[in-house]
Amino acid sequence: MIDRETKEKIIETAEITDVIGDFVNLKKRGTNYMGLCPFHNEKTPSFNVSPSKGIFKCFGCGKGGNAINFIMEHEHLSYPEALKYLANKYNIEIREKELTAEEVEEKNLRDSLLIVSNFAKKHFVHNLHHHEEGKKIGLSYLQERGIREDMIERFELGYSLDQWEGFTRAAIQKGYKQEYLEKAGLTVAKENKRYDRFRGRIMFPIRSLSGNVLGFGGRTLKKDDKTAKYLNSPESDIYHKSNILYGIYQAKKAITRSDKCYLVEGYTDVIALHQSGVENVVAASGTSLTEQQVRLVKRFTANITIIFDGDEAGIKASLRSIDLVLEQGMNVKVLPLPDGEDPDSFASSHSASEVETYIQDYETDFIHFKTRLLAREAENDPVKRANLINDIVRSISVIPDGIMRSVYIKNCSGMLDIDEKILYQETNKIRNKRARQKYKKEQGHREKEEKNNQNLTTLPSFIQEVYSETQEKEIIRLLLQYGEKELYTYKDDKYEDPKSLSVAQYIIKEILNDELEFKNLIYKKIFEEYLEALNKGEHPDKNHFIYHSDEKISSLAADLLSPGYELSEFFRKKSGIYTEPEEMKLKMLVPEAIIAYKRKILEKAQKDKVKEIQEAQQENRESGQIMELQQEYQTITSAINSISKDRGWVVFR
Repeated sequence: MIDRETKEKIIETAEITDVIGDFVNLKKRGTNYMGLCPFHNEKTPSFNVSPSKGIFKCFGCGKGGNAINFIMEHEHLSYPEALKYLANKYNIEIREKELTAEEVEEKNLRDSLLIVSNFAKKHFVHNLHHHEEGKKIGLSYLQERGIREDMIERFELGYSLDQWEGFTRAAIQKGYKQEYLEKAGLTVAKENKRYDRFRGRIMFPIRSLSGNVLGFGGRTLKKDDKTAKYLNSPESDIYHKSNILYGIYQAKKAITRSDKCYLVEGYTDVIALHQSGVENVVAASGTSLTEQQVRLVKRFTANITIIFDGDEAGIKASLRSIDLVLEQGMNVKVLPLPDGEDPDSFASSHSASEVETYIQDYETDFIHFKTRLLAREAENDPVKRANLINDIVRSISVIPDGIMRSVYIKNCSGMLDIDEKILYQETNKIRNKRARQKYKKEQGHREKEEKNNQNLTTLPSFIQEVYSETQEKEIIRLLLQYGEKELYTYKDDKYEDPKSLSVAQYIIKEILNDELEFKNLIYKKIFEEYLEALNKGEHPDKNHFIYHSDEKISSLAADLLSPGYELSEFFRKKSGIYTEPEEMKLKMLVPEAIIAYKRKILEKAQKDKVKEIQEAQQENRESGQIMELQQEYQTITSAINSISKDRGWVVFR
């Protein structure tokens, strides 16, 4: 376990915008920062980061928390692992207590896979530079390809010896278990035999956004048609090829800086473009482009350019990718290379300035590219021309933004000499059909869910009515947000000077005076901790709850303390709109929250009393008993009317 002092130092040092900025392109908005949420697919930013409070909150999917929570969620790490990640980022020395056997077992698998993968990377790098075979075959090949030493070092290229179990034997001799070598996809075991998955190959480590080695791509140097040119690591607990892009770790800062990402096909394409000065480039190696990969790019920019080979296979691959990128609401452009060229060969045979000039001259939006490409095939054939138009309309129809669709329709209309109305009609027809299919699918899921829920036991109605989520949550929010703020000053006969009453003191006094109790156990725990602190004469700091050891409390605190959307200062001045800060309205908001809570309880009591009266009447009880119940009902009703009439008016004694 990490000791308390080290944990506190990590928390104090980790600046949340710096931590999240490694993964999300954040833009300043007022006092906070906004970006596209990395946890769900969205087209407009709803991911809010508050530097002053040290928390993040997505108003789309609801995820929120502190810097540690973010790393846990994003990198799929445990709490101690996230602390270690941040400690490493800020060069903080970790002091640990010995972990229990259960804790070691819980984190063993992922840690072990990352450890053996990192060892493999170092082993392959060592082979390339220091082993005779590695230097003679691997390093010579890279040099012949024109890859500079600094690029070899940046991408940590290596070489796997052409031996059946050279790597496996070396790893086991170093103390690494064969079990983890197999699970990481580095060693294959069959029929009591074992062998290295990668043999006689140039090795390309595939790294996560945070830099962990997740898997490898290996290129054979043998001229053998039976041997696959490229071989990738299999799926594992740490490597999912559809979720990662080669080069994203090296490219993320350049993508953010340039607000654009170039997408290529292979490992050497990425390296060659880096060598030419184009560093904002990634590759979807080993798989066709996926939605998850597009969303990964979208965290850093909304602009993507697909660079593809000039041959027919490259063109078809780009056409498949275009619609996928458009569907995610991104701005997509395409860059066709000359016939016979791929990004690797083109970048290697041209200077950095020539590559840059070519990109500027030939980069085009997808509508022009697709129209020119397919128009050549259509020529004067009406059927082919109709197919061309339908193909382009299908691409336009997946664009989620209506204005962008309109712009593309207008461009398409001019280029193909076809009425805009027809294009709108066809686009809407496709979108409506897709919407109906989606609705039908979701309806099927809902019906299945309802059928499954028919067997669930329904809670007693009085339990559902007693619990008032909205009112309880609002009271706890005010307690956490403004607990230490002064609410009122009042005169006490015992003292000459006026005394102040804080928001927390008022809330707790009102709750305890009426012997009320929160039904939500998390809210109740926060309330009790605050009460305990007040009894000691303290107001708990917000960080006490934001970095609480109970993850549910930590998550709730981040959620409740997250700021809502704010008008920018520019818009305020231009529009003349002024919204009074919430803090200026506490004298109204806090009593109203308490009153709303009490009213909910009274309304529940009123319903119960009506039921009691009806039961008494049905049982023909004595008139005196019924009258007593009716008087109690009247008392409750009067209290409700009084609360409604005097809402927000409080008298302090």
